[in-house]
Formats: sequence, C-alpha cells, structure tokens
Amino acid sequence: MQKNKLSWDKQKTHELFRRYKELGDESAREELIVNHLNLVRFLAAKFRNRGEDIEDLVQVGSIGLIKAIDRFEPERGLEFTTYATPTILGEIKRHFRDKGWSVRVPRRLQELSAKVNKTNDELTEKLQRSPKVEEIAKELGVSVDEVLEALESSSAYVSIPLEAGAAGDDEAPSVIDHYANEDKKLAGADDRMVIQETVAHFSREEQEMIKMRFIDGMTQVEIAEKLGVSQVQVSRFLRKTLQKIKVQIEA
Repeated sequence: MQKNKLSWDKQKTHELFRRYKELGDESAREELIVNHLNLVRFLAAKFRNRGEDIEDLVQVGSIGLIKAIDRFEPERGLEFTTYATPTILGEIKRHFRDKGWSVRVPRRLQELSAKVNKTNDELTEKLQRSPKVEEIAKELGVSVDEVLEALESSSAYVSIPLEAGAAGDDEAPSVIDHYANEDKKLAGADDRMVIQETVAHFSREEQEMIKMRFIDGMTQVEIAEKLGVSQVQVSRFLRKTLQKIKVQIEA
C-alpha cells in the first residue's frame, strides 16, 4: 500500500509539473508548493537549536522550494525532491550567513569550547575512540553541563570540514570520527538521494572508499589498514572525493 501511494505521489507530481510548465497552470504550481512543505519542514528541522524559530526557518526554506519549482526541468529525468533538497538547504544556510551570527558567544564559552575541542582530539588519540562527555569534563575539571554548553555553542557558530583534522593536520582524527553516528530515522532521507546519482558515476575505487567510510562506518585508520596505505593518503583521497561530489552537485 505504501509503495502504491509513493508511486501515486510521483505520478501526481509529474502531472502537476506538466500542467505548470507546459500549460502555465498557476494552480498546479500552488499545489506543488503545498505538497512539498513537509520536505521543507524536514530539512528545516536539521537546524534546530541554532537560535532560530523553526517556523521562521520553514518560511526561509519555502523560498528555496519555490525557486526549485520554478527552475525545475522535468525533461531531465531527475526526481523533484532530489533536485529541490540542495536548493532548500542552500536558502536556509544563506539565511544564517546573512545574519552574520549576530548573537555573540560569551568569552567564557569561547575559551571553554576551544579547550573542549583540543581535549576531545587528545583523548580520541589516546583512547582510540571518541571520548564520552564525562571523560572530557573530568579531564578539564568542569561539569558535564559546562562541556555540553560549550559543544552546543561551538557547533552553532563554527563550521568545520568533516574530513579535516584539527588545525588542518592530516594526521589528526577527523571531526566526523568524533561525532558521526548512524541515524536510522534519517536513513533513505531526501538529502541522501542528492548524492546517490553523483556517486553512481564515480570509479569503483572511489565508490568502495565512500562505502567503507560512510556506510560501513570505518575510520580513516581502519580504511588505511585494510587498503595498506597511510591514513594521510586516505584523508586526502576522501577530501578530494567529497570535493568532487560538492562540485557536481552545485553544478
């Protein structure tokens, strides 16, 4: 029943786009907007706890949805949700950039955040796993709540490449090693669809590397051991591959 419903939804979307693009039917355009507001809400929810009301983010994301609908070319054969997702996310991210992060983080939290990140790196290397919040708090001599507050402020105001090591050090554990967890609730989500078509055109070696890293959940060190190369080589290869994905998706 679910499969039939999804099939029907896709067929309905295709028909609405035909009416809008070929016949100029504005009512079809309005229906497309309403039908995809749940996608906007789903993507806006990724930015919770960033100091913005979720309804404001939905409004911003809706602008991206409308742009995607007006620019979409059905004859190219791409599913609309795959096309619209990066446009909606881009609009929301632009909203945060335009604000310039006007809310200032207290100096106490800025300093503690830097210490937490440094301690996190050191404990990850020492323990060969991601440290618990309690372990970071004990190492720094602060409370768990203070560490959590510092991590929250850091994630809200700092953007770090997931595959980059601390201070650009290729040898350092990557940020994704510290925080990445498989979220089963998001498996198969629309943003995952965005990269599937791009990765399909990669070489077998590139696809295997991506699978080991992001599907099998292997660390860079584990991949390096399996392939018989250095962790630095793995880090550089992944960074290069992710850049290729970024370029192709933006194009």
